[in-house]
Amino acid sequence: MENEKEKQLETLRHSASHILAQAVKNIYPTVKLAIGPAVKEGFYYDFEFKTPVTAEDFPQIEKEMEAIVRADQKFERAEVTRKKALDLMRAAGEDYKAELINDLPEGEKITLYKNGAFTDLCRGPHVESTGKVKAFKLTSVAGAYWRGSEKNKMLTRIYGTAFFTKEELDAYLVQVEEAKRRDHRVLGKQLELFHIDDTAPGMPFFLPRGWRVFQNLMTFWRREHLKAGYQEISGPQISHKKIWETSGHWGHYRDNMFLIDNAGKPVDFAIKPMNCPNAITVYQIKVRSYRDLPLRYSTNDVIHRNEKSGTLHGLLRVQMFRQDDAHIFVRKNQIAEEINAIINLADKLYGVLGLKCRATLSTRPEDFMGDKADWDKAEAELKSILDGRYGVNGYSTDEGGGAFYGPKIDFKMEDAIGREWQLGTVQLDFQLPLNFGLTYTESDGSLVPPVLIHRAVYGSVERFLGVLIEHFAGAFPFWLAPVPVGIVPIKPQHNEYALKVKERLVEEGIYAEIDLNDAHMSNKIKEYQLAKAPYILVVGDKEMQNGTVAVRIRGGSQIVAGADAFIAAVTELNKSRALELTAAF
Repeated sequence: MENEKEKQLETLRHSASHILAQAVKNIYPTVKLAIGPAVKEGFYYDFEFKTPVTAEDFPQIEKEMEAIVRADQKFERAEVTRKKALDLMRAAGEDYKAELINDLPEGEKITLYKNGAFTDLCRGPHVESTGKVKAFKLTSVAGAYWRGSEKNKMLTRIYGTAFFTKEELDAYLVQVEEAKRRDHRVLGKQLELFHIDDTAPGMPFFLPRGWRVFQNLMTFWRREHLKAGYQEISGPQISHKKIWETSGHWGHYRDNMFLIDNAGKPVDFAIKPMNCPNAITVYQIKVRSYRDLPLRYSTNDVIHRNEKSGTLHGLLRVQMFRQDDAHIFVRKNQIAEEINAIINLADKLYGVLGLKCRATLSTRPEDFMGDKADWDKAEAELKSILDGRYGVNGYSTDEGGGAFYGPKIDFKMEDAIGREWQLGTVQLDFQLPLNFGLTYTESDGSLVPPVLIHRAVYGSVERFLGVLIEHFAGAFPFWLAPVPVGIVPIKPQHNEYALKVKERLVEEGIYAEIDLNDAHMSNKIKEYQLAKAPYILVVGDKEMQNGTVAVRIRGGSQIVAGADAFIAAVTELNKSRALELTAAF
């Protein structure tokens, strides 16, 4: 039912893109049309304008779209010959449409859709008539190269969205505004968490406060992995291409790798985009027995992926990041137990952060490696695990979404404002152990290839942190906060007492900042409020005399507490990793 509604919504939005094109053509007769698909959040259409068009022109375009909707024009489909389609588009001066038609393979069906006086090249489908598209909104304008190539002309892309009802549209627009307020790039600058510099595109600089959040996440990660029987390893950043040829990455992923220039000679080395070959190399160092398995290696090494500059986006899409990887070597009869253990670990890590996730089974892609029978067996194994854990309707399936070496389970999280994010993954791999000739000695003395499980819970830690910034709107739980406690002495004579309070907090493992500047108290408080500090302690004469602190709790409430009681309470809060702040001092 959900998939059916998604298909209907896609059809509605595709129809809205045609209405947008028709409206633009009515207002700007010389405009040339390119493409206009439905996308995840709505739709867009690419145009070549003679004069620039901006968001200030949207009201006029939307007014024309509304007129087309009121006219309730029927969408009429016509299958035509290549010659007729070319003649029609060339006569209309639609060069981009003619290029698309010429590039269609011989024998491909060519269809046109007509509504009113407007005709467009399109596969469809569309809603019955323009009158069905009643709740829409143009949202932004951007530049886009024709066919995504920097060698081609830059076009103008107008984005919009559409829903079945005005109520759904209004709710979406509220979510968009809330997303702007939570934008991790804006909050990252305000909270002094990270910096992206032109000298290293897509490679974040973590500032002291941001690195503190990062390390808090990883300290928790390491503790839980140690308890779950993982051993952490680390490996080189640069490897010879032969390891990537063996793994299959050289053939499937080379365009996304940073290659090491070899002064005009054949390239032999590349910066690693993934950690799996390093874990495999560690496995190969010595002979392995069935008694060694499952063998769990975790790693948090830096990896690099060569992304197109236009796709980079703060911490959410980067070129350098740390992957909270693990590679687990198991016997075939250990697969179900191990994957269930991984999901249990993921549930714990996500649960502490208040994140609720839904699993997706991703199956064999077109460019898969290995034997189809092994893939079928691996997919059946994962499906059985998910069926037993969630029930047949408790997870979704992404047909063709698996890695080239094996199927996988992905974890998708819904954040505080209802957006879905891809987080962790569990990938079952029968292929790489065969490629590398991995074996272990079975109880009967025979040599058997292990099964390799690739898994990540946070995924890219940089991306995970970006998601958390937006999820919490920068107001992190106490244990993760970049500034858990900010201390404000009212006057210079209160500095010594304030420093003693800070020292005691630090002794308990709690980071605290103190503002000893000569600025007015209110300005100091404001700075810590902008930093979204969970607790701001103000100390003056009364606090010095009574051994207390005036506590301002994030959110507005204020209370006077004994310094000892406050320190004891936040120490416990830090240990428990609670999501909510306490006022029980």
